[in-house]
Amino acid sequence: MKKYNLFFLFFVSILFIMGCNRNSMKGGKNSSQATGWKINSKDGGFQSGKDFKGQPAGPGLVFVEGGTYTKGNVKDNVMHDWNNSPTQQYVRSFFIDETEVTNEMYGEYLYWMKTIFAENFSEIYKAALPDTLVWRNPLGFNEDMVNNYLRHPAFKNHPVVGVTWKQAVNFAKWRTDRVNEQILVSEGFIREGVINPDSISDGYTFNSKAYLLDPTSAYGGKMNELAGDKSKETNEDGEDKISYASREEGIMLPEYRLPTETEWEYAALALSEITKDNVYRGKKKFPWDGEYTRSGKKKNVGDQLANFKLSDGDYGGIAGWSEVGSGITTSVRAYPPNDFGLYGMGGNVAEWVADVYRPIIDEEANDFNYYRGNVFKETVIGEDGKMVTTDAENADYDYLPGSLVEEVVKTEDLVDRVNYSTGDNRDFNDGDLTSTRDKNPPTYEGDFSRMYNSPTDETNADRKETTTLIDNEAKVYKGGSWLDRAYYLDPAQRRHLPGSMTTNFIGFRCAMSYLGESRITTKPSRR
Repeated sequence: MKKYNLFFLFFVSILFIMGCNRNSMKGGKNSSQATGWKINSKDGGFQSGKDFKGQPAGPGLVFVEGGTYTKGNVKDNVMHDWNNSPTQQYVRSFFIDETEVTNEMYGEYLYWMKTIFAENFSEIYKAALPDTLVWRNPLGFNEDMVNNYLRHPAFKNHPVVGVTWKQAVNFAKWRTDRVNEQILVSEGFIREGVINPDSISDGYTFNSKAYLLDPTSAYGGKMNELAGDKSKETNEDGEDKISYASREEGIMLPEYRLPTETEWEYAALALSEITKDNVYRGKKKFPWDGEYTRSGKKKNVGDQLANFKLSDGDYGGIAGWSEVGSGITTSVRAYPPNDFGLYGMGGNVAEWVADVYRPIIDEEANDFNYYRGNVFKETVIGEDGKMVTTDAENADYDYLPGSLVEEVVKTEDLVDRVNYSTGDNRDFNDGDLTSTRDKNPPTYEGDFSRMYNSPTDETNADRKETTTLIDNEAKVYKGGSWLDRAYYLDPAQRRHLPGSMTTNFIGFRCAMSYLGESRITTKPSRR
C-alpha cells in the first residue's frame, strides 16, 4: 500500500512539473508568451495590466453595445431635405451620458473655471459662460429665464443651453481631467484632499494626455508633493521613489467627448427593443417603440413620451392633464428613458454632436464608425526632446495651462501613408482640392470651383458669388427639442448651425469610447 502511495505521489509530481514547464513555454500569467521571461515582477522588468478586468463606465455614463443599423431616414421625407438618405453602418460599443448635461453639471464646471482661472486668466472663465440672452424674444416676456435659468436651483436638473459647440467640447476636456484626477486619488497615486479648487495655489496644471506621456510634468512639476501612499516607494538605499499610473495599467479612462452623429443616432434608436433573433423587425421612427408620441401602456396610457411642441401655441397640453414640464425645457428625467436607459433622446433639447455637416453620408468611403471632422494632430516636441505644454503666458480657453501643445500633421510627413494623406480631413472627398471636378485644379487654396465656398471674414468675405452656407465650421445637431414639432423627434433627422452660434433649444451630452470587445454579458445561443 505504501509503495502504491509513493508511486501515486511520484506520478502526480511528474504531471505537475510537466504542466509548469508547458505553462512556462506557452507563457503563463507572470511569464511572457513571446519570450518566456518573467513579467509583472516586483524585481522590475516589463509590466503589463494583469489586473485589468475591463473598462468601467465613467461617472454619468451608460454602456451601449455596438452593432449594425440603418443610419438615416427610413420614413417618407415630407420636408424633402434629402440630407439623411439611409445607409448601412456599423458602430463599435461605446459609453454615452444617461442624460443631457444639466445646469448643475455645467455650474460645477463654471465654479472650477472661476476659482482656478478667473483671477489670472479672466478671459478663460468668461469664454466658458453660456449665452443666457438666448431666452430673449422681441415679442415675448422671458427675462426670468435670462436671469435665472442657468443658476437658480429650480432649473438645476434642466439641460444647459446657450452653449456653443466649442464650449461643449471644452467642457468634455475639463470633465476628462477631473474624472481621471479622482481616479488617481482613489487609487492612491494622489494624496486625498490635496486636489480642491478652493485650496489649489497658482501653477495648477493637470492634463490627462500630458500625465500619461510625462507624469512628472503634472501640477507644474510638483507631483512629488502630492503623491499618495501607493505612489511612494522606498528602494534598497532608503530613498523615496515615486511611481505613476501608466497607460499599460488601464487605470485612467479615455477622454470624454461629444458623440459622433452615428453614435448618437444609434443610441437614440435603441434598436434592441425591436429585435427578433438576429434581425430587426421593421422600421423605427422614434426613440421608443411604436408610431405615436403617446404611451400605449396601461399604467400611463395617453401620456406624452417626450417634451416637444404639440401644435401652434401648445407647448405642453392642458394644465393638469398632459403637462409635465414648464412650457420650456423640463427636468432631464421627466420622461421615460429608451431601451438603452437613456433619457431625453427625443425632445427637451436638441444636442450638438461631433460631426462637421455635409448633406451626404459617404458610405462608399466608410461604413464603420462613420465620422466627418477628423483633424489629426501630433504633440510638439521641444529642442530638449520633451513634449511642449502650454505655459501661463500662452494659455487660453482651448489650451489651459498644462495642456499639450499640438499641431496639425504636415502633409509632407504623410508621403508613405496609404490610409490618409492630409491632417485636416473635414472636407475629405467633399469639396477639397482632391475631390474637385476641375481637370487641372490649382495647387493652392485660391479661387477654384469649390463645392462649399461659404464666405468667412478672414479669407473670402468679398466673394460675390456664394453657393452655400456650409463650411468646415458647420456642426451637426440632432434630435428634437421643446421648440420643435414631432417631426424632429425622429433620430434620423439632422440639422446644422455654425459651431459658434447659441440657441435656447440646443444642449449636449458626452460620450466615451469603449476599449475592448463588445462586452456582452450573456452569450447568445448562436453566433
